[in-house]
Amino acid sequence: METKKRLSKALAAAGVASRRHCEELIFAGKVSVNGEIIKVPQTLVSWDRDSILVDGQKVKGEEKKFYFMLNKPKGYICSNARVGTKKIVLDLFKEVPERLFTVGRLDRDTTGLILVTNDGHFANKVIHPSSNISKEYIVKTTQEITHEHLVTIANGAHIEDSWIRPVKVLKVRKGTVKVIVKEGKKREVRLLVENAGLTILELSRVRIGGLLLGEIPEGKFKEMTPTEKNIIFS
Repeated sequence: METKKRLSKALAAAGVASRRHCEELIFAGKVSVNGEIIKVPQTLVSWDRDSILVDGQKVKGEEKKFYFMLNKPKGYICSNARVGTKKIVLDLFKEVPERLFTVGRLDRDTTGLILVTNDGHFANKVIHPSSNISKEYIVKTTQEITHEHLVTIANGAHIEDSWIRPVKVLKVRKGTVKVIVKEGKKREVRLLVENAGLTILELSRVRIGGLLLGEIPEGKFKEMTPTEKNIIFS
């Protein structure tokens, strides 16, 4: 019996992107099935019978799944599409032949832990709000952090049309603060800290869920173990 899947799920299983991003690609008219642009993510497709293209490139079907944790360096963009000559995270994975993508994003000037995979279902589970995963950041500033700064950060800020409050804010040392968030809004930690009147020198993510960055050197990555994959959700 022929097995059919919804187009968005099929693309995610093939490692194109997370299911959410696959839906965005479909809505944008970048996906064709048998030569026809398809804009309905629920369209049923079969790898055996259908020819599926994304941005004009044929998708071969489901691949062996890879899971990496990367210590992202400053100056790299979390995108599959290059803008001009800007460096992208996937430049660091040239030795891996599979199509990969980042799970969520860190902005260009933020370093630290980011996951890279070709498993769209795993990526969707990590970023979906129902997983309730917290992320921990270490922020170094030019000023000494006062109690007033901590209170302002903890009270939150208006970000992307909603008021966002961090889960926890803790002074680590004179000019360093730890910020834990769950929302996942664009540049939220940077905006929370800058809203308190602080100037950021360095911003790094050190934890996703129960997974710690550990001793991975900046710019390097390691393949994740099954235990490391599971501990994210603990």
